[in-house]
Amino acid sequence: MPPRAAFHEPVSRWFEASFAGPTRAQALGWPAILAGESTLLLAPTGSGKTLAAFLTSIDRLMFTAPPSKKARCRVVYVSPLKALAVDVERNLRAPLAGIAQQGSHLHLPTVGIRTGDTPASERAQMLRAPPDILITTPESLYLLLTSQAREILRSVETVIVDEIHSLVPTKRGAHLFLSLERLQHLAGRQLQRIGLSATQRPLDEVARLLGGGEAGARKWKQRPVTILDAGSKRQLEVRVEVPVEDMSKLGELDPELPSGPAAAGPQRRSIWPSIHPRLLELIRAHRSTMIFVNSRRLAERLAGALNELAGAEVALAHHGSVARDKRQEMEDRLKRGALPAIVATSSLELGIDMGAVDLVVQIESPPSIASGLQRIGRASHQVGGVPKGVVFPKHRGDLLCSAAAAAGMAAGQVEEMFYPRNPLDVLAQQVVAIASEGVWKVDELFALVRRAAPFADLPRSSFDGVLDMLSGRYPSDEFAELRPRLTWDRIAGTLRAREGAARVAVANAGTIPDRGLYGVFLAGSQAEPRGPASGRAEAAGRSIGGPRRVGELDEEMVFESREGDVFVLGA
Repeated sequence: MPPRAAFHEPVSRWFEASFAGPTRAQALGWPAILAGESTLLLAPTGSGKTLAAFLTSIDRLMFTAPPSKKARCRVVYVSPLKALAVDVERNLRAPLAGIAQQGSHLHLPTVGIRTGDTPASERAQMLRAPPDILITTPESLYLLLTSQAREILRSVETVIVDEIHSLVPTKRGAHLFLSLERLQHLAGRQLQRIGLSATQRPLDEVARLLGGGEAGARKWKQRPVTILDAGSKRQLEVRVEVPVEDMSKLGELDPELPSGPAAAGPQRRSIWPSIHPRLLELIRAHRSTMIFVNSRRLAERLAGALNELAGAEVALAHHGSVARDKRQEMEDRLKRGALPAIVATSSLELGIDMGAVDLVVQIESPPSIASGLQRIGRASHQVGGVPKGVVFPKHRGDLLCSAAAAAGMAAGQVEEMFYPRNPLDVLAQQVVAIASEGVWKVDELFALVRRAAPFADLPRSSFDGVLDMLSGRYPSDEFAELRPRLTWDRIAGTLRAREGAARVAVANAGTIPDRGLYGVFLAGSQAEPRGPASGRAEAAGRSIGGPRRVGELDEEMVFESREGDVFVLGA
């Protein structure tokens, strides 16, 4: 469908001046999205699916009379990564400015970001003047809904969930989609939900999670979601490269290397002395290179080794333990061509625009085929681009896994994923948060919870058991020291939060991460106070008074360290 037939004239002119034509993802997605249908769009990386979701909203926001100032927020974009949220905000500036230059419009939409990195001053400004488009993360959306700031969300009409595949198999996804049911209840209308991903299977499972359903007296009925499969077997150039002649000799004693007390014991053959020169050769043969590893510790070590070998700064480590400003500086330098390479973990796996990346290198087999496709897809990340990737196995067993992963990526054989059913820890947290809003009828709360797909089959006995725990009815005296968070009036059938429950709900936002994080602070420094901490995700990356926060280390890096170890955070 040509854009001129679907959008207002200035939008069509901007699109036709900027692109040769709509991609398959856009041509398939626009009719359903324009019709107001909840939509699940599967399309390869670099296929323009994010613009497919946003352009209809931009068209509607720019060419309809703006509502009152307090009812401006009508589109919410949820990103699983703070970095991806910032990237999307940056990329929205071009279409908004470009369309505004094409002709008259009724309203120029504003874009706001609410993540753990958002300063307190910007949050306060957002309450006074809500943006038309709010870009946020699952945890920050939960915090908004659990505070007085939820009033700016009453006018929301459309929710876009990007990289939905990363949320499906985890409790984090269950947490988000229960938050979306809270958002829909607050708005008092059916929300249009748009889910985007390049790697998601089976589609009906993901659509069920995205759309939620209505909980009847006997049967749960799924809400309609239009599934659009614009996926195609994308052409990839992936090869597995072994930098040594015989991997069977790895780990053996090397007679050519010095041994004895001066050498700190016998020296064994390692693959790294062969990988480092080859990586440096690849980096120098390309304008920009992304190297993916599976741990933060390896990212730091590899970046340091490459710089030492090159005698100059050719690579920097990029992962969640590096402070936000340092991560952004690395990303900008890579995009400008000022930094030849980045060594990254999954922090850059999702759809962040890293500019013209020529080559992606994966050290050891990727965690999954879907993850491998996301990572290799960072190369030539544009319509029609052919990603190039090299996989370096670390040992013989890893060679088999790498070969299987490369074959799976070439065939597009993405693993199936299924969302968790009835995660009661997520339910307990959300129930406390919901009850902090005011008095609730228990039956109405149970119906609200069951509208989220992960809780569609939640037994009433399990729900009541969670309420028992939260209201102080414990199965044993051993739990007597736990402080009840709710008051459950069983006669009236109502639930209300006790004093301090809202603070507990906000201070413990989000699900427990797979790995713990330890703060890293600059000795002798003093940070400016920035208000109370609000949730795990909101507090990460900023310090509340006290020494200045540099970043975080995950538990793997901490447990492998010893007192007195010296390392460079962020290379």
